[in-house]
Amino acid sequence: MTSSNTRDSEFPIDTFFLDRWSPRAFTEETIDQATMLTILDAAHWAPSSGNNQPWRFIYALRGTPSFPVLVDILSPGNQRWAQNAAALMIVVSKTYRVASNGERRLAYTHSYDTGAAWFSVICQAMKLGYHAHGMEGFDKEKAVEVLGIPEGYRAEAAAAIGRIADRSTLPDDLAEREVPSKRKPVSEIAFEGKFTGEP
Repeated sequence: MTSSNTRDSEFPIDTFFLDRWSPRAFTEETIDQATMLTILDAAHWAPSSGNNQPWRFIYALRGTPSFPVLVDILSPGNQRWAQNAAALMIVVSKTYRVASNGERRLAYTHSYDTGAAWFSVICQAMKLGYHAHGMEGFDKEKAVEVLGIPEGYRAEAAAAIGRIADRSTLPDDLAEREVPSKRKPVSEIAFEGKFTGEP
Protein backbone atom coordinates (compact mmCIF):
# COMPACT_ATOMS: atom_id res chain seq x y z
CA MET A 1 0.00 0.00 0.00
CA THR A 2 1.24 3.48 -0.86
CA SER A 3 -0.01 6.79 0.54
CA SER A 4 0.53 10.24 -0.94
CA ASN A 5 -1.47 13.35 -1.84
CA THR A 6 -4.42 12.33 0.41
CA ARG A 7 -4.72 9.08 -1.57
CA ASP A 8 -4.05 5.45 -0.68
CA SER A 9 -3.33 2.65 -3.14
CA GLU A 10 -4.07 -1.03 -2.60
CA PHE A 11 -0.67 -2.10 -3.90
CA PRO A 12 2.87 -0.67 -3.62
CA ILE A 13 2.85 1.64 -6.66
CA ASP A 14 5.14 4.64 -7.13
CA THR A 15 3.88 7.80 -5.43
CA PHE A 16 4.02 9.58 -8.81
CA PHE A 17 0.68 8.01 -9.74
CA LEU A 18 -0.99 9.25 -6.56
CA ASP A 19 0.53 12.71 -6.89
CA ARG A 20 -0.88 13.06 -10.42
CA TRP A 21 -4.28 14.71 -10.37
CA SER A 22 -6.23 17.30 -12.34
CA PRO A 23 -6.29 20.63 -10.49
CA ARG A 24 -8.38 23.60 -11.59
CA ALA A 25 -6.50 26.27 -9.65
CA PHE A 26 -3.62 27.67 -11.70
CA THR A 27 -1.30 30.59 -10.89
CA GLU A 28 -1.65 32.59 -14.15
CA GLU A 29 2.08 32.16 -14.72
CA THR A 30 3.30 31.84 -18.29
CA ILE A 31 5.25 28.98 -19.82
CA ASP A 32 7.94 29.51 -22.43
CA GLN A 33 7.96 27.92 -25.86
CA ALA A 34 10.99 25.72 -25.16
CA THR A 35 9.35 24.22 -22.07
CA MET A 36 6.12 23.57 -23.95
CA LEU A 37 7.99 21.88 -26.78
CA THR A 38 9.88 19.76 -24.25
CA ILE A 39 6.54 18.55 -22.88
CA LEU A 40 5.31 17.78 -26.41
CA ASP A 41 8.58 16.09 -27.33
CA ALA A 42 7.95 13.57 -24.55
CA ALA A 43 4.46 12.97 -25.95
CA HIS A 44 5.67 12.13 -29.42
CA TRP A 45 7.73 9.21 -28.07
CA ALA A 46 4.56 7.44 -26.86
CA PRO A 47 3.86 3.87 -28.05
CA SER A 48 1.87 3.66 -31.28
CA SER A 49 0.28 0.82 -33.24
CA GLY A 50 2.29 0.30 -36.42
CA ASN A 51 4.16 3.50 -35.55
CA ASN A 52 1.19 5.43 -36.99
CA GLN A 53 1.65 8.23 -34.42
CA PRO A 54 -1.93 9.54 -34.76
CA TRP A 55 -1.68 12.23 -32.07
CA ARG A 56 -1.71 15.93 -32.85
CA PHE A 57 -1.60 18.79 -30.35
CA ILE A 58 -2.86 22.29 -31.12
CA TYR A 59 -1.60 24.51 -28.32
CA ALA A 60 -1.59 28.14 -27.22
CA LEU A 61 0.60 29.80 -24.62
CA ARG A 62 -0.76 32.33 -22.15
CA GLY A 63 -0.18 35.88 -23.40
CA THR A 64 -0.27 34.99 -27.11
CA PRO A 65 -3.06 35.84 -29.59
CA SER A 66 -3.98 32.15 -29.87
CA PHE A 67 -4.71 31.73 -26.16
CA PRO A 68 -8.12 33.49 -26.05
CA VAL A 69 -9.08 31.56 -29.20
CA LEU A 70 -8.62 28.27 -27.34
CA VAL A 71 -10.30 29.64 -24.22
CA ASP A 72 -13.34 30.45 -26.36
CA ILE A 73 -13.53 26.83 -27.58
CA LEU A 74 -13.90 25.53 -24.02
CA SER A 75 -17.29 25.09 -22.37
CA PRO A 76 -18.29 28.06 -20.18
CA GLY A 77 -17.77 25.99 -17.03
CA ASN A 78 -14.21 25.15 -17.99
CA GLN A 79 -13.45 28.69 -19.15
CA ARG A 80 -13.98 29.90 -15.57
CA TRP A 81 -10.77 28.24 -14.35
CA ALA A 82 -8.80 27.19 -17.46
CA GLN A 83 -8.29 30.82 -18.49
CA ASN A 84 -5.70 30.98 -15.66
CA ALA A 85 -3.55 28.17 -17.09
CA ALA A 86 -0.11 28.67 -18.63
CA ALA A 87 -1.09 26.78 -21.79
CA LEU A 88 -4.16 25.29 -23.39
CA MET A 89 -4.36 22.59 -26.01
CA ILE A 90 -6.77 20.62 -28.12
CA VAL A 91 -5.75 16.98 -28.46
CA VAL A 92 -6.51 15.56 -31.90
CA SER A 93 -6.13 12.08 -33.37
CA LYS A 94 -5.75 10.92 -36.95
CA THR A 95 -8.50 8.33 -37.44
CA TYR A 96 -6.99 6.54 -40.43
CA ARG A 97 -3.81 5.02 -41.72
CA VAL A 98 -2.74 4.78 -45.34
CA ALA A 99 -2.22 1.27 -46.74
CA SER A 100 0.61 0.44 -49.14
CA ASN A 101 -1.84 0.79 -52.06
CA GLY A 102 -2.71 4.35 -50.94
CA GLU A 103 -6.11 3.39 -49.50
CA ARG A 104 -7.26 5.03 -46.29
CA ARG A 105 -8.16 2.50 -43.61
CA LEU A 106 -9.59 3.02 -40.15
CA ALA A 107 -6.87 3.19 -37.50
CA TYR A 108 -8.66 1.18 -34.84
CA THR A 109 -6.36 2.30 -32.00
CA HIS A 110 -6.11 6.01 -32.88
CA SER A 111 -7.78 7.17 -29.65
CA TYR A 112 -5.92 4.58 -27.57
CA ASP A 113 -2.55 5.66 -28.92
CA THR A 114 -3.38 9.35 -28.55
CA GLY A 115 -4.34 8.71 -24.93
CA ALA A 116 -0.87 7.26 -24.37
CA ALA A 117 0.68 10.41 -25.83
CA TRP A 118 -1.57 12.56 -23.64
CA PHE A 119 -0.37 10.70 -20.55
CA SER A 120 3.19 11.42 -21.64
CA VAL A 121 2.26 15.12 -21.71
CA ILE A 122 1.05 14.80 -18.13
CA CYS A 123 4.18 12.98 -16.98
CA GLN A 124 6.67 15.39 -18.56
CA ALA A 125 4.71 18.39 -17.34
CA MET A 126 4.85 17.05 -13.79
CA LYS A 127 8.59 16.40 -14.09
CA LEU A 128 8.94 20.13 -14.85
CA GLY A 129 6.75 21.28 -11.95
CA TYR A 130 3.47 21.71 -13.83
CA HIS A 131 0.15 19.88 -13.72
CA ALA A 132 -2.22 19.08 -16.57
CA HIS A 133 -6.01 18.84 -16.57
CA GLY A 134 -7.83 17.15 -19.45
CA MET A 135 -11.35 18.22 -20.40
CA GLU A 136 -14.23 16.71 -22.33
CA GLY A 137 -16.08 20.02 -22.05
CA PHE A 138 -15.30 21.91 -25.24
CA ASP A 139 -17.07 22.70 -28.50
CA LYS A 140 -15.89 19.99 -30.90
CA GLU A 141 -17.47 21.57 -33.99
CA LYS A 142 -16.00 24.98 -33.19
CA ALA A 143 -12.57 23.41 -32.65
CA VAL A 144 -12.70 21.78 -36.07
CA GLU A 145 -13.81 24.99 -37.77
CA VAL A 146 -11.67 27.55 -35.96
CA LEU A 147 -8.50 25.48 -35.77
CA GLY A 148 -8.68 24.10 -39.30
CA ILE A 149 -8.77 20.44 -38.27
CA PRO A 150 -9.08 18.44 -41.51
CA GLU A 151 -11.38 15.55 -42.34
CA GLY A 152 -10.09 12.27 -41.00
CA TYR A 153 -9.04 13.78 -37.67
CA ARG A 154 -11.00 13.70 -34.41
CA ALA A 155 -10.91 16.40 -31.74
CA GLU A 156 -10.50 14.15 -28.69
CA ALA A 157 -10.19 16.49 -25.73
CA ALA A 158 -9.03 19.84 -24.45
CA ALA A 159 -6.36 20.32 -21.80
CA ALA A 160 -4.86 22.96 -19.53
CA ILE A 161 -1.30 23.03 -18.21
CA GLY A 162 0.01 25.26 -15.46
CA ARG A 163 1.45 25.61 -12.00
CA ILE A 164 -0.92 24.87 -9.15
CA ALA A 165 -2.38 27.79 -7.20
CA ASP A 166 -4.09 27.66 -3.84
CA ARG A 167 -7.69 26.50 -4.16
CA SER A 168 -8.83 29.73 -2.52
CA THR A 169 -8.20 31.42 -5.88
CA LEU A 170 -11.16 29.53 -7.34
CA PRO A 171 -14.86 30.46 -7.08
CA ASP A 172 -16.38 28.89 -3.96
CA ASP A 173 -18.22 26.10 -5.79
CA LEU A 174 -15.02 24.98 -7.54
CA ALA A 175 -12.82 25.42 -4.47
CA GLU A 176 -14.98 22.87 -2.61
CA ARG A 177 -14.21 20.28 -5.31
CA GLU A 178 -10.48 21.07 -5.56
CA VAL A 179 -9.14 17.84 -4.04
CA PRO A 180 -7.54 14.77 -5.63
CA SER A 181 -10.27 12.28 -6.49
CA LYS A 182 -10.37 8.69 -5.33
CA ARG A 183 -10.54 5.64 -7.60
CA LYS A 184 -12.53 2.42 -7.86
CA PRO A 185 -10.93 -0.70 -6.34
CA VAL A 186 -8.63 -2.60 -8.70
CA SER A 187 -11.06 -5.55 -8.47
CA GLU A 188 -13.67 -3.47 -10.30
CA ILE A 189 -11.46 -2.67 -13.29
CA ALA A 190 -9.15 -5.69 -13.71
CA PHE A 191 -10.34 -9.27 -14.27
CA GLU A 192 -8.24 -12.41 -14.60
CA GLY A 193 -9.19 -14.68 -17.46
CA LYS A 194 -12.48 -13.09 -18.57
CA PHE A 195 -14.69 -10.04 -18.10
CA THR A 196 -16.49 -10.33 -14.77
CA GLY A 197 -17.37 -6.69 -14.07
CA GLU A 198 -20.67 -4.91 -14.20
CA PRO A 199 -22.20 -4.78 -17.71
